[in-house]
Amino acid sequence: MLEVVDVGTQSIAAYAASAGAEAVEELRALAAPLRGARVLHLNATPYGGGVAEILRSQIPLLRDLGLAADWCIIRGDEVFFRVTKKIHNGLQGAPEPLTADEQEIYRAISARNAAHLDRDYDLIVVHDPQPLALRHYRADHGRHATRWIWRCHIDTSEPNPTVWQFLLPYLDGYDAAVFTLGAFVPPDFPAVRVDVIPPAIDPESPKNLDLDPGLARRVLQWIGVEVDKPLITQVSRFDPWKDPLGVIDGYRLIRREVPDLQLALVGSMALDDPQAWEIYRQIQAAAAADPGIHVFTNLTGVSNLEVNAFQRLSDVIVQKSIREGFGLVVSEALWKGTPVVAGKVGGIPLQMPKGIGGFLVDSIEAYAERTLWLLRHPEEGKALAELGRARVRQRFLLPRLLADELRLYADLLGGGQAAVVRDPVCGRSLEPGTGVETRVGDVVLRFCSENCRRMFLVAQDSYAWAACGPEGAPPASQHE
Repeated sequence: MLEVVDVGTQSIAAYAASAGAEAVEELRALAAPLRGARVLHLNATPYGGGVAEILRSQIPLLRDLGLAADWCIIRGDEVFFRVTKKIHNGLQGAPEPLTADEQEIYRAISARNAAHLDRDYDLIVVHDPQPLALRHYRADHGRHATRWIWRCHIDTSEPNPTVWQFLLPYLDGYDAAVFTLGAFVPPDFPAVRVDVIPPAIDPESPKNLDLDPGLARRVLQWIGVEVDKPLITQVSRFDPWKDPLGVIDGYRLIRREVPDLQLALVGSMALDDPQAWEIYRQIQAAAAADPGIHVFTNLTGVSNLEVNAFQRLSDVIVQKSIREGFGLVVSEALWKGTPVVAGKVGGIPLQMPKGIGGFLVDSIEAYAERTLWLLRHPEEGKALAELGRARVRQRFLLPRLLADELRLYADLLGGGQAAVVRDPVCGRSLEPGTGVETRVGDVVLRFCSENCRRMFLVAQDSYAWAACGPEGAPPASQHE
């Protein structure tokens, strides 16, 4: 048996205060036909990164709603995870191809993990490329008709062609795929059902619970941060796509104007990311002569409580990504009322449209300029952040994510209600008679806003899947 991740217990009723009583009642109604359904979520690590955080919150709630939900992780050594990190980077567009030996390592470890998947489930959700091939190597022997979903959290809009072609055969046999944004669906994606479901934060987790300001100050003082001096923070994996060295360069530009400025880089190390140690060493070297730069990790005593305090007490939260799947830390910061300066990539603009939350940037100079403005205009920054908090409450809290996924489960297992119409750009569910329409050939697509409709029209070729599903039929999740 694969390693089962131990999780706590949680009640969906606890979310009425943050997400609203109607959202809780909707979840109970959606889960009722699925009571007793056996669901497995499968990924590569129990900690570090957004996927593990979501699953740690999601699995207890699925159980509270009556589903028999498990969370397992695959097994692999450092060599295997170096290969899967290379695959991850390739899906985001990195140019290095996989060698023949690396391909064989991926196949062999995938087959070995598949052999340990020895329980029957009604539905298996596979997260990202690390466990993708288990469907190929799983020997069902007709025991049980399992439905399989590939949940991709990566920006795969422009993947390395050779890496993508290597992975394509392993999508055979999947019943559905889920992406964070419609634009992330790769070219020549197989003819399976595609849903667009953005991730979400858990407002009831220790990282996002309300934290007394006095306690938050004590927490940061304890680890060496001077809470009475200006502070900017980036919370993310130590990953080249998050551009931590660019964050340091921008901080030094800002410090010419704000000499007592501090920068905190708070990184999360994970089992499936050996490259993080290389980036960590680069950050340490770049920060070595600057006492204003603080570098922390989850392996040096900085975890949910400390991150909560950083996101509340920082003057500005930075997320200077150059490629990004979604960037949950943006919603986390906005939920706490802190303005954000972030890269204009991936799912970040979905969280921070113009005039909401802070500023989107595409260069080190712009990041420094916008951060300096927020440091000099704290009241205006707080107003932007409050608009961001309202947007997070409406669109990026965990009950919405659960509702979207429960609808998908029900459709695949035969217990679904009428098909839900979704915006093909952002995945938002649309009530009858709402939104704006665009005709593509014989298909009418509906969007939640004029902004999403414009995004579709600017890059229409990226959404070919939305207008033509398997065998030429529009996907039920997208159309009436």
